[in-house]
Amino acid sequence: MNIEEFDYDLPESLIAQTPLKDRDTSRLLHLDRQTGEVEDLHFKDILKFFQPGDTLVLNDTKVMPARLFGVKEETNAQVEMLMLNQVEGNDWEVLLKPAKRIKVGQSLSFGDGKIIATCIDTLDQGGRIMRLEYEGILQERLDELGEMPLPPYIKERLSDKDRYQTVYAKETGSAAAPTAGLHFTDALLEDVKKMGVHLAFVTLHVGLGTFRPVSVDNIDDHEMHSEYYMMSQETAELLNETKASGHRIISVGTTSTRTLETIRRDHDAFVATSGWTDIFIYPGFEFKAVDGQITNFHLPKSTLVMLVSAFSSRQFVLNAYQHAVKKSYRFFSFGDAMIII
Repeated sequence: MNIEEFDYDLPESLIAQTPLKDRDTSRLLHLDRQTGEVEDLHFKDILKFFQPGDTLVLNDTKVMPARLFGVKEETNAQVEMLMLNQVEGNDWEVLLKPAKRIKVGQSLSFGDGKIIATCIDTLDQGGRIMRLEYEGILQERLDELGEMPLPPYIKERLSDKDRYQTVYAKETGSAAAPTAGLHFTDALLEDVKKMGVHLAFVTLHVGLGTFRPVSVDNIDDHEMHSEYYMMSQETAELLNETKASGHRIISVGTTSTRTLETIRRDHDAFVATSGWTDIFIYPGFEFKAVDGQITNFHLPKSTLVMLVSAFSSRQFVLNAYQHAVKKSYRFFSFGDAMIII
């Protein structure tokens, strides 16, 4: 399939720059997976789509405040560092701006020396491996000095770091939030449980690859980025019971979907496991795990638009997106939500 088949027109004014005051007051577009019909709702209406015995699967990854601003020790030149992945011990894969002048052996200082980062290897596209030195606990230093690594299409600064975290975020390691989950409040999740719907948690640490554009014309040639995932024994047993009893599994976000479909593909059941997934879901994919999806609106020609198109149909999804544009829905990370079921 050609990448142009997943394009749509989006006015820049519809890209949400800030979160709404209350998480669950966002709008909700229902797309009927089979018929393509759409319905305009609000996120609190999500309960009408759940049935007792269903399991709602949420990604409990936690975003690191991993964007740091500091100086090059030798020249005092300003530099920005975005921490991506822990390689080993205190060695981290990072992106630097500007990167060209940072060579192996050179050091950066953040917070007047509270974190010192020394370059030990160079990678492509501004990437470096940096060895960190700091007093105490790294997470505490990041909470003190770091900013949330917001997507490139968000130009506003975030005044409250917690608004780029889900209320159930637990496992630190993401460079971006699983944004479909941002709409849930503790009270709404309690209402879900009162209906007899189970909550299950998986972890997938979202990488910046989720924002990288597809650079090939034929999507079969696209090389998908890898992300780390985990599933517990408790979650695996609950999901297997849900399937065996004929109830539905509804994923919150494409990250949960990718985790669930990876495990069912590799094991033909849900099992306690962890690893790296580069699963690429696009039309023609056979879903084995997920019966419904809650998701945000995604960038044109992105792998995430391809994923939701695979779950319903490309034309149904693009029609739904056109409807959302016409009705002035808010798009992307801080935007409104869809349920496809």
